[in-house]
Amino acid sequence: MIDIGVTKLAIIGAIALLVIGPEKLPSLAKTAGTLLGRARRYVADVKAEVNRSMDLDELKKVKETVENAARDVENSIQTSAADFEKSWAESTEIASQASLSEPPLQMPEYKHPHKKWRVKQGATPRWYKVRSGVRTNALSGAARVARFRPTRLS
Repeated sequence: MIDIGVTKLAIIGAIALLVIGPEKLPSLAKTAGTLLGRARRYVADVKAEVNRSMDLDELKKVKETVENAARDVENSIQTSAADFEKSWAESTEIASQASLSEPPLQMPEYKHPHKKWRVKQGATPRWYKVRSGVRTNALSGAARVARFRPTRLS
């Protein structure tokens, strides 16, 4: 790269001040900075585009490898399914021939489990409900009015 030190920058600045003049030097520096910023952004955009294209190529390669692996798995599943169907057909054929000579199997008879369905196993104890403030006896609207109705003084 270009090796520019502080002394060289000072010399360039002094020459620019003499040649351009002190009135136009700030606007020229602003313009130079703007152009330098645009050039840097352009270079950054080009780098980003190159990186995107490289990533896209890598993704295409990964996609191809995944598709090849999927095809291999599909082929192996199809061959194993064909082998299974063949062995299933052979075993059912043998079983059907054997079942003709033997009586059919009987299913066991259903037995009721005799559960105590009236007893609630998961009920919350009353002492816990009282302690935690759960209402156990709900009143209807009419009963509540009758309970809290003020007594008449005759």
